[in-house]
Amino acid sequence: MKKKTIINRLFIISVSLLTAGVIVLSCAKTQHFKLSQFISPDTCGGCHSEIYEQWLNSMHNTAHKDPLYVQVSHFLRKGLTNGDEIKEAESCVKCHTPVGVVSGYPTKVSDDRSKVAEIAREGIQCDYCHSAVSAKKMYNNGLVLSPGNGMEDPGTKRGPFKDSKSDFHKSAYSEFHTGSEICGTCHNVKHVVFDTVLESTYDEWKNGPYNSKDPAKRITCQGCHMYQRPGIAATGSTERPANPGKAADDGPERKHIFTHYFVGGNSLVPGKMGDEAKNKMALERLQNAAVLEIDAKKAASGEIEVIVKNTGAGHFLPTGLTDTRQMWLEIEVKDSRNRIVYSSGKVGPRGYLADTTIMYNTIFGDGKGNRVINIAKAREILRDRRIPPQSSLKEKIKFSAKGSKSISVSVKLLYRIAPQKIVDTVLGTGKLKIPVVKMAEVKKQITL
Repeated sequence: MKKKTIINRLFIISVSLLTAGVIVLSCAKTQHFKLSQFISPDTCGGCHSEIYEQWLNSMHNTAHKDPLYVQVSHFLRKGLTNGDEIKEAESCVKCHTPVGVVSGYPTKVSDDRSKVAEIAREGIQCDYCHSAVSAKKMYNNGLVLSPGNGMEDPGTKRGPFKDSKSDFHKSAYSEFHTGSEICGTCHNVKHVVFDTVLESTYDEWKNGPYNSKDPAKRITCQGCHMYQRPGIAATGSTERPANPGKAADDGPERKHIFTHYFVGGNSLVPGKMGDEAKNKMALERLQNAAVLEIDAKKAASGEIEVIVKNTGAGHFLPTGLTDTRQMWLEIEVKDSRNRIVYSSGKVGPRGYLADTTIMYNTIFGDGKGNRVINIAKAREILRDRRIPPQSSLKEKIKFSAKGSKSISVSVKLLYRIAPQKIVDTVLGTGKLKIPVVKMAEVKKQITL
């Protein structure tokens, strides 16, 4: 082939890509689009009304509007002087308003939020996910997109069905949309400079038992989170029945329609948006994630063992940004005279927990062994003590109940999305109470 012909063909390919809204940079590291290329979620809701209502006020929809995220992200940005730390603190927008980022605004947390266009405020939304074609990396939002060109030419929307048809847009089957990788691109997060692993939900699933080589045993992210609906927690410890219905209002009846509630374990934010039903769904998920057991074989010598089992989550418990998430044990042991002989994990009057609380979390460090609260400063992981899927952790509890013929033991596994102390620091004391969720409980009367 002649050199001139090759150059002409490369030029044609480049023009085609630009027409599709893609500017190809060196090594294909960055994609840039015009905001006008994306279709607003309420337009999608015109034909997909049920799915739209499920998504509305979900944690995906509110990713850039969640009032707690907004305040905390700005708080973590304040006072930083190290350039590498500032880059991380400014980078939350990459997953919280991805349409804004790929279209040029906002590019950082401290950008003027009032200037963020309406579509970009809608968080993780219909056209963003259904324009995805692949992933270039499995962290920090590595989705590769191919959107259309707005209302007049909406392009191809991709999903799990091979026979989808629409009068508005082209439709295509996408195996990528049926696998966990589409979720993993945002649910794995690394520090943008230090490469410290800040969130590893996808890797936790990938390296765990739910990612089985046996298709009959394999459960993807969608297999739990997109089977859930009110009254059906759809965790690894519950039934996950199919959700028959229609994906589009005038579409065909199907055996299963993937739900789009996306509540995770957040039983606060949807309610703040006026959607208490989603708060309840988050509670149902949390209450079907773990179980507790008490081993009393050594009770006569003043020791019991508490076993925490991850029975329902396909990832670690807890997951996400787990230096902030709080999952802990509240334990109380009483003797036969009803005197407390051991106590741990009680929430104090202000909602704070003692440092001795048995906590399941990640602790980040500054690279010199010192704990840091601000993930922008996270150069190392000092501790990661959480519970892998279908695994358990044991806690030895020692007590003194001399002269007592029996003891009563009460153990609760509790959870909240953020420490009350941090919330009080950011918002002001008493401004927002973070609910404590009882995930599991066990009580036992033991003869000594």
